[in-house]
Parts: sequence; C-alpha cells; structure tokens
Amino acid sequence: MKVTKAQVQENRQRIVETASVLFREHGYDGVGVAELMAAAGFTHGGFYKHFGSKADLMVEAVGCSFAQSAEKTTDVDIADFVQLYLSRQHRDAPGDGCTMAALCADVARQPESLKAAFLTGIENQLATMAHKDAALSESAQHEARADRIAILAHVVGAIALSRACPDDSPLADEILQVCRSRILNQLAGINLDVNSHHTN
Repeated sequence: MKVTKAQVQENRQRIVETASVLFREHGYDGVGVAELMAAAGFTHGGFYKHFGSKADLMVEAVGCSFAQSAEKTTDVDIADFVQLYLSRQHRDAPGDGCTMAALCADVARQPESLKAAFLTGIENQLATMAHKDAALSESAQHEARADRIAILAHVVGAIALSRACPDDSPLADEILQVCRSRILNQLAGINLDVNSHHTN
C-alpha cells in the first residue's frame, strides 16, 4: 500500500521529535541512527528516505526542541521561568527539558550548520522572553535583552553543573537552590517587568 505524503510527513516528524528527546538524553554521539529509528518505530533503512545524514536530523531536532521550549515559556513571567527552569524536575528530565542545558557542550564540537541552528534557537528563546518589551524605549529594550542573556546563561550553567553531580549528592540541589535564590533576588532589584521601565 502506497504511503501518502501526509503519512510521510507525519513519520518524518515522529523521527525528529524522537531524536530531539534522545539527543537531549544521551548527546549527539551517544545515540546512533539505528537506535533513533527503532525508538521512533521504524527500520534503520528508512532513515535516508527522510534525511541526507544524521547531521541533517540533528539540525531539525534542534529546531524542534527549541520550539517546544518556546511553547512552554510563552507568556511566562521571568521569575516563574527561573523557578521552573531551576527545579529538580527539570534537572532530572533532560529529554523533556531545555536543549541549551542538555547540549551546549556537544554543539560546541559540532559543524557550523548545527551551531547556526542553535544560535537561531537561542535568539528565538530570547525573543519569547521579551514578549513584554514592545512598550519599552530603545535603550530600555537593550538593557532588558542584556539582563535576559545574563539570566539565561546563569540558569543554563546551573542546570549543567547540577547534572554533572551525582543525582543524590547535596551539591546537585545546592547549586539549583543558590542560583535560583540569587537570580530571583536580582530580579527583585532590577524588576524586568515592563511596567517598571520608563518609556521615555
């Protein structure tokens, strides 16, 4: 029976979504094409009907995982974002979590095409976090972006450090608690809410 174009697209999307989870869990070198295809419910031989190479799939998976993160954080207050991000739940579930915390170190050793896709994803995440910035003056928008970059780097680094510790180690939780507290205290001081900024 001939597979419809819609079914082909659905199958491709399932492979991309499966890969985005497995890459976050195991890293790019920690999972092979055969394993990816089996997890998605397909045979190894079908891979090249959809993708030219594993690298092509890696780029699409990055876009998929960033889109999932953006969907979860749209309209989320920055303080709530920090609370959710620096939680034990996020720390312990890399496959469903932020691709930046899971794969930054891996991406640094990958081809430029993947770095470019990652850059786009980071910019999109920053834009999602800036949903209240439209009413700000140009200088205030610049400062708010700098604050978001600093916060994003802080939370990503905190999750990465915590995950590098044994799951049952006190330090794994301490890193999350300390960084969460410091960032929230910082936010209380600078208040990134649009209503606190002067627009002139």
